[in-house]
Amino acid sequence: MLNIVFLTNSWLTSFNQPGLCITVAMLLHYFLLAAFTWMFLESVHFYLALVKVFNVYVPKYILKCCIAGWGIPAIVITLVLIINKDFYGNGSLSESHPYSNFCWIQDNTVFYISVVAYFLLIFLVNTAMFITVLLQIRSVKTRTQKTSRFWKQ
Repeated sequence: MLNIVFLTNSWLTSFNQPGLCITVAMLLHYFLLAAFTWMFLESVHFYLALVKVFNVYVPKYILKCCIAGWGIPAIVITLVLIINKDFYGNGSLSESHPYSNFCWIQDNTVFYISVVAYFLLIFLVNTAMFITVLLQIRSVKTRTQKTSRFWKQ
């Protein structure tokens, strides 16, 4: 959906409908945040599968993942809309972006908080999860090598 909204954004902007532009910008923002959130949930699943292998039963795991994966971005979008729906729009309507024909976030502060900071937080957590999984795999490999040497002796 992110790709579809992104690819049709310029075409939909050409209709010069402010409501349509806000909707397209909001959908683009939502699907981008949803992609980041699902990337985070994949790293959590990776961690649970490779580090916390035993005794990790989470009731209704898929339902909880779906609620988080689709709900957290919806909360962010709702907050942005509640604060000011005019944060979304067409850049060509402002004098600072006269040649822009793309519906997106118009306020730099909102962009840096709701996109860049969101991504950086998820990237840091994913990196930490990845390092933890690598250390776990290394520790298992070391234990296996020690056990095989013991049995050979």
